[in-house]
Amino acid sequence: MTTDLMTDSKPAKLTQGTSSSSTSKPMKNLEPTVQDILSRAKTNRHSSKGAWMCAGLSTMLLWASFTPLDWGALGWVALVPLLMLVRLEQSTAGFYRAIWGASFVGWICLLQWMRLGDVAMYPAWFALAFYVSLYVPVFVFCTRTAVYRWKVPLTLAAPVVWVGLEFFRAHLLTGFSWYYLGHTQYRWLEMIQISDLVGVYGVSGLLVLSSAVIASLIPVSLFDKFKLLMDTSLERGTVNAVKRPLFHVAALCVIFAMVLGYGYVRRDAANFQPGPRIALIQGNFVSSLKHDPNQKPNIFRTHDALTGMSIEHHPDLIVWPETMFPEPLAEVEEGMTDAEILAMAPPEARVQEEEWMKFWNDNWAQNILTNRSQLANSAMLVGLQTRFGSKEGVKTFNSAAFIHPQYGYTGRYDKVHRVIFGEYIPLKDSLPGLHALTPFSGDFGIDKGDSFQSFSYRAADTDRAWTFAPIICFEDTVPRVVRSAAKSGPNGETVDCLVNLTNDGWFHGSSELNQHLITATFRAVECRTPVVRAVNTGISAYIDGDGAILEPEVFAGYDDDQTEFFTYRDESGNLRKGLNAVLVHEVPLDSRESLYLQYGDWFGQSCGFGTLMLFLTGIFLRKRSPQVTPEQKAA
Repeated sequence: MTTDLMTDSKPAKLTQGTSSSSTSKPMKNLEPTVQDILSRAKTNRHSSKGAWMCAGLSTMLLWASFTPLDWGALGWVALVPLLMLVRLEQSTAGFYRAIWGASFVGWICLLQWMRLGDVAMYPAWFALAFYVSLYVPVFVFCTRTAVYRWKVPLTLAAPVVWVGLEFFRAHLLTGFSWYYLGHTQYRWLEMIQISDLVGVYGVSGLLVLSSAVIASLIPVSLFDKFKLLMDTSLERGTVNAVKRPLFHVAALCVIFAMVLGYGYVRRDAANFQPGPRIALIQGNFVSSLKHDPNQKPNIFRTHDALTGMSIEHHPDLIVWPETMFPEPLAEVEEGMTDAEILAMAPPEARVQEEEWMKFWNDNWAQNILTNRSQLANSAMLVGLQTRFGSKEGVKTFNSAAFIHPQYGYTGRYDKVHRVIFGEYIPLKDSLPGLHALTPFSGDFGIDKGDSFQSFSYRAADTDRAWTFAPIICFEDTVPRVVRSAAKSGPNGETVDCLVNLTNDGWFHGSSELNQHLITATFRAVECRTPVVRAVNTGISAYIDGDGAILEPEVFAGYDDDQTEFFTYRDESGNLRKGLNAVLVHEVPLDSRESLYLQYGDWFGQSCGFGTLMLFLTGIFLRKRSPQVTPEQKAA
C-alpha cells in the first residue's frame, strides 16, 4: 500500500560537484521500494487464490449446516475461514469477487429446490441466489470497516454485522428470512430459548461470535498454508493480531453458559396446559395437479375423505392446507345491488349474465363448508381463494375461511405478506417482462389483505374459548409477520395458537419442506405460542412453545394408491413427506411471557443500525493515501 512505501525522513540535499557515486545513493534507496512493489503484486495474485479457498470453505460449511445434510454443529465454525479474510489487513486483487462468487455458488445449491416448481422459475432461482449472495461480501466489508477504521474487536464486530444483515434480509424486497445461521440449532432446544428475548437473531449472533473467537486464535502460519501470504516473514505484520485472545475466549464461554442456562431455566418454567384438539388434513398434490381443472373433484374428495377419518378422534378444529378447497369463496361488499354486481363483470362475462350472478349469489363454498363443519361437530379453518366484489371491481385473495359448526361461515383472513414473484409481480404494468420470473402469465397475482385476524371457538365440553390466528404459506418464516399475527387476539391479546396453512406442493419431496418447518419452529419460541401446520405434501406438524416438534397422538398416512400406510417418522427418525395423512393432537397452551412478543426486533434493529453506519462510513470515509510532497517526489 502507499502508506507502506512512505518514510518520514527528510530528502538529502544535493550539492554541486557531487560525485556520481554519491548521487547513486538515492537510487539505491529506491531499490527496496521497487522490490516491495513487485513482492506485493505477487502477494496479491497469491492471496487471491487464498481468498477463493477461504470463501469456498465457508460456503461448503454453511451449505452442510442446513438441509438436506442438516449438520447443525458446523454452524459454530462455518464462518471461521471467511473471518480469516477479515484478519488479513490488506485486501487483495479479486478479494471481494472471490467472496461473492463462492457465496453465489453456495446459494445456488441451497435454493436448488426452487427449480422444481416450474421451468419458468429458473430465472427467479438465479435472481434470488444473486441477491442474497451479495450479503456475504457486504458482511466482510462492514466487519473490516469496524475492525480497521473504528478499531472494534473482531469478536464484537462480526456478530453485530451478521445479525444486522439478517435483519435487513428480513425486510428488503418484502423479506427473505430463510437460512439464518441460528436455524441450524433448531434441535438444541435449550440453546434456542433466547429467541423469546432477541429473536432468532440472538442465536445467529452467538454462532458468529464462536467463529470469530476461533478465527482470532489462528496463527499466521495457517494463513500461509491457505495461500494468503507469499512470504510469512514479510507479511506477518499484515495479519491482524487480536488483543487479549484469552479474554475473548473467556467472554465466549461466559455468554455461552448464560444462554444455555437461560434455556434450561425457561424450559423448566414451562407449564403447558391442555388446549384444543386440532386435526390437520394433509393432501399430497403437486401444484401442477392443483391448477388442473380436471383434478379439482379429486382434490376435494381426498380432503373430504381425510376429514371424515378425523371425526372419530373428536377434534375441536379441523384445518385444510392453503388453497386446497378447489372452488373460490365469493363475497360482495355489503349493500351492493344486482345491477352493481353485474357491472363488475368483465366484458367476456357479460354475455353469461346468469352464470355471473349465480356465482355471487349461490354461496356454494360457504354452504358446503358449513355442512362439513356440522357433520364433524367441529370448527374448520380452510385454505381457499376468495373473490371479493365491490364498486371498485373484483379482488382476489389467498384466504383462510373460518367455519363454526353452529353459525356456519363467520369470516376469513386474507394473506397480508405475499411472496414476491410467487403471488404478485412488482411493477408488472411498467415492466411486463418480469412475468418471465414466474410460472404464470396474464393477470396473475393476488391482492394484499388488510390486517391479521383471529377467530374464537368454544367447544361444548369446555369452559373457555380458544383463539386461533391463521398465517398462510411463507408468512410463518418472517418473524415480524408472525409476531403481528400472534398479537391479533381480542383487544390485542396473544392468541392461544398460530395456525399455518401451507401448500408446499411446488417443491414436492425436496429439502424445502424440511427447511420451511425448521424456520417455523423459531416462531413458536419467539412468541411463546404453539404453532400447528397443515401442509399440502407435508410436513404437517405440531410445535410447542419450546420449539419442539411433537409426535402427534394420531397419524394415519398413506400413499396415493392407498396400498401402504406409514408412521409419522421413518426408521431413521426422519419426518415423512409426500403422503396423504390425518394428524390429530391436543395442542399444549403456553402461559409464559415473551419479551420479543412485547418489544419485537429491538436487538436486530440495533445491529441493523450499527451495520448501516459501518457500511456508509466504509463507502464515504475511505482512508486516503497521504499526499506526496514535491521534496519527496524529487528524492
